[in-house]
Amino acid sequence: MGRHVSHKNIIMTQAREDSLHELVSRLDIPTIDISVLDCALTHTSYANEHKTKYIHHNQRLEFLGDAVLDLIIGEYLFKTHPDMSEGNLTKIKAATVCEDSLASVSRSLRLGDYLLLGHGEKSSGGNNRKSILADTFESLIGALYITTDYQTVMKFALHHLAPNLKQALEGKRGKDYKTLLQEFVQRDGDKHIVYNLIGEAGPDHAKTFTMEVSIDGVNYEAGSGKSKKIAEQHAAQLTLEKLMAAI
Repeated sequence: MGRHVSHKNIIMTQAREDSLHELVSRLDIPTIDISVLDCALTHTSYANEHKTKYIHHNQRLEFLGDAVLDLIIGEYLFKTHPDMSEGNLTKIKAATVCEDSLASVSRSLRLGDYLLLGHGEKSSGGNNRKSILADTFESLIGALYITTDYQTVMKFALHHLAPNLKQALEGKRGKDYKTLLQEFVQRDGDKHIVYNLIGEAGPDHAKTFTMEVSIDGVNYEAGSGKSKKIAEQHAAQLTLEKLMAAI
């Protein structure tokens, strides 16, 4: 066990602190209180399993980050699209800061690698679960907001959300992947898309399903998830990305 370092009554191992400093360096974010970053990357399940220790989880930072992201994207859209209606502003903002969008950014930043989870959440793949990853990105935004300044966190958020914001403005976000795949493959006429269950694993209370996309009888990508609907969305996403990359 490594040497322990204390930051404002928060105790972490030297290895944990080193990994967080590596994350700060890799993301090229300004100096941030490492104890706050540690909190942003600590899930409630981990805190609950270590109740005897002085551990804070990230729910409050998630709440703050959610509000900050709403402001950042709302302000950006308001200023850059002066003729856009209130309804469209709301729709595009929602598509930009939705769970799917934030989770994709979180994955690209590899935040799941630094996330502290309880044993149950970790063993069931919580480091890659969409809802947890989206919440983690919000927590990071909250941590940046309270330890730097608004301009800094705005620049960071807009930089990493830029591709998703662009897709939302082009009408490519806000729809589910099954709909997007259907629209894509049917540009040249009707196609028959079927989602087939090809596997399921795990106990009844925590099953993982695997669904495969078939288009006009040809099998494409398979996706997995905690429900058949989630697995279908994942399979549709992977198939769409593959087909678009082949253009």
